[in-house]
Amino acid sequence: MKQLPVTILFKYEDGKLVPKRDIDKFKLENYLKSLEEGDSIQVTYEEQSKDGTYAQISKLQACTRELAGYLGYTHDEVKDMIKVRAGLYDAEANIKSFRDCSKDELSLAIQTVLEFGDQIGFPLQ
Repeated sequence: MKQLPVTILFKYEDGKLVPKRDIDKFKLENYLKSLEEGDSIQVTYEEQSKDGTYAQISKLQACTRELAGYLGYTHDEVKDMIKVRAGLYDAEANIKSFRDCSKDELSLAIQTVLEFGDQIGFPLQ
C-alpha cells in the first residue's frame, strides 16, 4: 500500500457524485495522481449521517480483536472494557452496543482503545 486510505465527502448532483468541498476535490485529485496503471482500489459508498459509520465500527472491531488476542481475553470482554472506559452507557446505565453509538461516541471509543493500547505497551494503528 503506497498511501493511507482517504475519506472524501461527495454530494449527489445531476446523477453524479461531486466532491462536496474544495478540500475533498483536492484529496481526490491527489489520490488519483498516486495511482499507477493496473492498481486496484476499493470503494465503499456510505450515506453520511449523525450516526456512527461502518468505518468507525470496523476500526473498533479490528482494534478490540487485536487487544483480545494480546491480552488473552475474549473479544466481548475487551469491547466491554473499552465501552466502560469511554463511558458508553444508555439511559438505563447499560453498556451500549457500538452500533447504537453516534459518530462522536465512536470517535471517543476509538481514541480510548488507541490510548489503552499505548498504555499497555501494545500500540494500535
